[in-house]
Amino acid sequence: MAHGQITHIEIPADDVERARRFYGELFGWQTGAFEGMPGYFMFSFGAIKSAGGAIGKRGVDIAEQVRNYIEVDAIDPVLARVTALGGTVKTPRTEIPGQGWFAVIDDSEGNELGLFEVGQQ
Repeated sequence: MAHGQITHIEIPADDVERARRFYGELFGWQTGAFEGMPGYFMFSFGAIKSAGGAIGKRGVDIAEQVRNYIEVDAIDPVLARVTALGGTVKTPRTEIPGQGWFAVIDDSEGNELGLFEVGQQ
């Protein structure tokens, strides 16, 4: 692992089982108990071939808070399931010229997430 690489994300939940269901059904994440830490459920989304991010003016060029993006094969089918799983679509599928598309949702616990679909290369 390289110095400065993000290695772990914690997602706060008021209803942990509801959050586990949301992420499990929307992205296929499997969560499991962590020995010695009741109520703390680990997940893995596999190896990452590349990752990065951006810094911009709060509320002008980027969101008001840190926003984690999750890559999906296709945004539209994911957005179609968000509401049924207790989430909210905040920004519909939007083009990023030359890159792909993004959307913004709130999960079942009110945490904001970005979705990213890679464009045809």
